Amino acid sequence: MAAASRYGLSLKQLRELMEHRGREGVARITEYGGVQEIARKLNTTEATGLLGDRSDLEHRRDYFGSNTIPPKPPKTFLALVWEALQDVTLIILQIAAAVSLALSFYKPPKDDEEVLDDSQSHADWIEGVAILLAVVIVVLVTAFNDWSKEKQFRGLQDRIEGEQTFSVIRNSTTVQIQVGEIVVGDILLVKYGDLLPADGLVIQSNDLKVDESSLTGESDMVNKGVAVDPMVLSGTHVMEGSGKVLVTAVGVNSQAGIIFTLLGAAADDIEAEEKKQKKLDVEEGVGNSHPSHALPNSSGSPPSEAAEAPDMDEEKSVLQAKLTNLAIQIGYGGMAVSLVTVLILSIRFSIDEFFFKESPWDMYYINFYVKFVIIGVTVLVVAVPEGLPLAVTLSLAYSVKKMMADNNLVRHLDACETMGNATTICSDKTGTLTTNRMTVVQAYICNHHYKPDRNCLPKIRDLPSQVGILVTQGISVNSSYSSDVKQESGTSLPVQIGNKTECALLGFVLDLGVDYRQLRREMPDTRFKKVYTFNSARKSMSTIVPIESGGYRVYTKGASEIIMKKCSFLLGDGGKVESFTTAHQDRLVSTVIEPMAKDGLRTISIAYRDFVPGKADKNQVHYDPGTEPNFETMGEDNVIANMTCICIVGIEDPVRDEVPGAIKKCQRAGITVRMVTGDNINTARAIATKCGIIKPGDNYLVLEGKEFNKRIRDPHTNEVRQDLLDKVWPRLRVLARSQPVDKYTLVKGIIDSNISSGREVVAVTGDGTNDAPALKKADVGFAMGIAGTDVAKEASDIILTDDNFTSIVKAVMWGRNVYDSISKFLQFQLTVNVVAVVVAFVGACAIQDSPLKAVQMLWVNLIMDTLASLALATELPTPDLLQRKPYGRTSPLISATMAKNILGQAIYQLVIVFGIMFFGEHLFDIDSGRYADLRAPPSVHFTIIFNAFVMMTLFNEINARKIHGQRNVFTGFFSNPIYYVIWIVTFISQIVIIQWGGQAFSTAKLNVEQWVWCILFGVGTLVWQQVITTIPIGSFGKSMELGSNPPDMSSPCVVEGDSYNNSFSTHHHHPVVGRSGQILWIRGLTRLQTQLRVIRAFKSTLEDMEEKRSGLLKLFVME
Repeated sequence: MAAASRYGLSLKQLRELMEHRGREGVARITEYGGVQEIARKLNTTEATGLLGDRSDLEHRRDYFGSNTIPPKPPKTFLALVWEALQDVTLIILQIAAAVSLALSFYKPPKDDEEVLDDSQSHADWIEGVAILLAVVIVVLVTAFNDWSKEKQFRGLQDRIEGEQTFSVIRNSTTVQIQVGEIVVGDILLVKYGDLLPADGLVIQSNDLKVDESSLTGESDMVNKGVAVDPMVLSGTHVMEGSGKVLVTAVGVNSQAGIIFTLLGAAADDIEAEEKKQKKLDVEEGVGNSHPSHALPNSSGSPPSEAAEAPDMDEEKSVLQAKLTNLAIQIGYGGMAVSLVTVLILSIRFSIDEFFFKESPWDMYYINFYVKFVIIGVTVLVVAVPEGLPLAVTLSLAYSVKKMMADNNLVRHLDACETMGNATTICSDKTGTLTTNRMTVVQAYICNHHYKPDRNCLPKIRDLPSQVGILVTQGISVNSSYSSDVKQESGTSLPVQIGNKTECALLGFVLDLGVDYRQLRREMPDTRFKKVYTFNSARKSMSTIVPIESGGYRVYTKGASEIIMKKCSFLLGDGGKVESFTTAHQDRLVSTVIEPMAKDGLRTISIAYRDFVPGKADKNQVHYDPGTEPNFETMGEDNVIANMTCICIVGIEDPVRDEVPGAIKKCQRAGITVRMVTGDNINTARAIATKCGIIKPGDNYLVLEGKEFNKRIRDPHTNEVRQDLLDKVWPRLRVLARSQPVDKYTLVKGIIDSNISSGREVVAVTGDGTNDAPALKKADVGFAMGIAGTDVAKEASDIILTDDNFTSIVKAVMWGRNVYDSISKFLQFQLTVNVVAVVVAFVGACAIQDSPLKAVQMLWVNLIMDTLASLALATELPTPDLLQRKPYGRTSPLISATMAKNILGQAIYQLVIVFGIMFFGEHLFDIDSGRYADLRAPPSVHFTIIFNAFVMMTLFNEINARKIHGQRNVFTGFFSNPIYYVIWIVTFISQIVIIQWGGQAFSTAKLNVEQWVWCILFGVGTLVWQQVITTIPIGSFGKSMELGSNPPDMSSPCVVEGDSYNNSFSTHHHHPVVGRSGQILWIRGLTRLQTQLRVIRAFKSTLEDMEEKRSGLLKLFVME
């Protein structure tokens, strides 16, 4: 009660208050005495805000709650172990091992069986235990990897949440605080593009419009104002305007938080239901199911429309699609070979034993069949690239961590590798290619052009007094009050806070010798009559303020050619008002604006218009003193018309020093850079030339948005036509004066185009709220970390924390490195797969046994699964990666060079293994291990085969570091300590296994000579690789390439899952013709469960939880 009396309002009262909307909400606020009275009861004011006292803030958190929603608890390690145990191959192995173990203790009697040696009999259980132990290790490794991956993602999420800040007023000062620090009673400064962090009441509104679709499902923007609908809710987006909001509920007490709490239990139920549905889909032969999880603030269609648009589904990432296809292909092959192996062993033994020898059936023979099943399953275990998901996850996770240091905050893991395939980058100009440190360097005032640089700008004394007032007030008042320029000690350049264009104009006011802060104090934003905030459609901002002598003044600023069209008057010599004719406008464009633009300057015009109750001058509007002008009913077009141009300024935004070099690297790497900007075409051309995007005399297109639309749209229907777009985009390099819809159209057109051989992979940068559709549509969307709005960041895949184009080039390098790391692992693993499968199969056919025992195969598998994937996934990128062209969408995952290496090494290893298998007893003067009894002890013969195979595999791991036919495979070998430490540890482990593994690993001790031979066979792979490299690829052709085309999206074998970046929420199914049984087995036996975990990892980064919550929220609201 003490706390309630301290604040005048209880938590319960505030929660009940925020449940109301619209007029009902206004009525409830009036009952409490109005918004200002509620603020007073919460011990805060609009102007001062909270004092920021630590004890007061803590008390508010204790009583009203903190602005955090507890995350869903992570899966325990035991839960992850249980998930890993669900793998079909591991289950079969466990059953086989259990049967083997049982049979080692219970021996079915056999009449003519000779009495076995006791020590040998006692060792029978070792193989079963060893298999189980190997399974345990594989499960623990998988679970630990999943656990560490989840821990890393949560760390990434915590970091992003820690970087989310918001503007609040505390102790009369505007400060940026972390979203989690916001408390009830804070005054938020909200503006266009913000994602609201808490519930609150609007205290002041400047044409504030909010998108509440993430909470209500309604796509229309809602007008917010003190007298209209003052309730604003967390998780909603400010789409237009600005204002101040009094925070009334935070965290779990906000409307979104209450629903999340209610849905806490339901979330698990829905997730379980989805899993159940997916299982049913598989059993019924249905694939490609997309659960309906809508993104918050999705820019796509409403659910009813989306349901009718199945082809709007986003494609999988390039690598993801290729890997899925490859896994399915290998799955078919692996399953077929393992089944044939078991059948051949079983049939051959049965015919030999029961037909030729005519032996009667005895339970003893179960031992043999169990052994055959174990051999078959281990063939499958080795045949399927189980290490692939681990390699993908490790490579992506490692790269993501390293990319943070390169100013790339990756939000969707698969964006990392997709960026490596990028063929086109559509980049913004401001802040990305330029420094975003804007400065006014030229001005045109009273028919005088002040140029060429900042030193030539006038002082306030040089201007007529009235003009000086109009210029300084027109800039200071008609800009966001959160924009500020501060001179901090120890820095030569002032710090620009907020919108950089406004900061440049405020800097111009300071250069004139006037303190804009004083002008703002004289005209606080509470006195504003109306504000038309800047958006990309208007390309201008207007503010209506009262005049001291009576009446109202409209100040407008914006792109010069747009503002000039709305001007009928101009301040001439001495500040005299002159008519601004079309001829005068044209002359001003050619003599002032175009020369400024050609110098690479952004031109901004400032204008005004007066509405007066008394006698009106020719550039003023008279209104009846008895009735105030109603600007709402007049409409914006009538208010912002017949303006008087005060001045034109030229703002310089220098090209970043490092950008021309970065663009040259992109061009060398086969990536086309296109500039998409809202700036004047001359400014855009000048900056593009400085950057190196275009060069004088080349044949590339520089178009304005209007001309672009004219060329790509059907003249009759005005619809965009792909064939027309295909004639424009290949030569287009600069798109100026573009609208956000133009950027979206360009990106979609390039992605959908089929005129280039490999199909384009498009990356896009964006910072504005309206850039969200283009960022979503692109293969990789980059949002600006500094200048970007929350909406843009939410729609993106990667956030550039420094807004710098060079960081995009680093992302390309890391992306290519990820792709290459996975290709290296594939080259290494598939060689082992081919050799192991052929050896096991031929062994089964020829000697009724596999030379590589089950435990040995599992050890090789473990090497591949964990150690090799870790070693090859942590290779650092090199500048050489930018010397080649991008792979593109349709290029094969297994290139002809890689296929040549795999086949060449497999032939070498098979020759060695079969040579030892059939002639080893003569070569090494040892007893033959062929046709050994079921319970015979391990032989030196087969131990040499196993050891030689592992040595060749280990040395081939060095060859696998190079996939483009390089001769020197040792280049950079010692630059990656993880790689060579793992290699050495694996080598030592093999020595331990051979010399001391004994019955557990089915090995016998080898002498020094035998070891030397095994190592020489391993070193031979390095020498043989030089021979393989010499063989021309042309002699093999494209027939050897694998994984080139992504699987058909209607295929039942495609791993299901909702698109990681889907603008539309769809749930549809594709029919499958009678292959459900095959699908089930392939899914299980190729470890696609593991693949699913990886694909979940692709999508389960920081936005995933929010997306699920938003989807649940919409379901809850709809119900």
